[in-house]
Amino acid sequence: MKIYTKTGDGGETGLFGGRRVSKADPRVEAYGAVDELNAHLGWAAALLNEAELHQALRSIQSDLLTVGADLATPPGLDAALASRTVSLAAGASVRLEALIDRWDAELPPLKHFILPGGSPASAVLHVCRAVCRRAERAVVRLEAGSPVNPEVVVYLNRLSDLLFVLARWVNAKRGVSEPVWSPPKGP
Repeated sequence: MKIYTKTGDGGETGLFGGRRVSKADPRVEAYGAVDELNAHLGWAAALLNEAELHQALRSIQSDLLTVGADLATPPGLDAALASRTVSLAAGASVRLEALIDRWDAELPPLKHFILPGGSPASAVLHVCRAVCRRAERAVVRLEAGSPVNPEVVVYLNRLSDLLFVLARWVNAKRGVSEPVWSPPKGP
């Protein structure tokens, strides 16, 4: 099977179930942003050698493929097609909360705003956090006009929190100081 189909050459793509939409459709924008986040997480995982952290990121990447499939499924499918869909399970974000609590417990309290950066792995995790926030905004825009699994927004919101904690944790683990933001003084 060839990797190229040429069916998208006119600026359209197919959703699950076969309906064709513009590649600029809010649904495509949402699952595209999730796909971009997943690619950045792969980059982050490639920079990390902590087995537990690496395993957590791979699990999240799997969740994000489910989120993408969930978002690529328009409402109103017939029963036969609907039975073949996948959806992010209610409560998936609870697993992320446990990870946040686990890694945040090892960090000193945050007393200042910090700049993204520090070690290369931490910087990439900050990029992941920012892309996650963009994906969340895209899903919220989609949700304004079409039904979306409510767990998706919660999951992305919690994931961005986790990525912030992980970026801090990686810097701490590597002995790299967090870049502190110094606000401008006076006018």
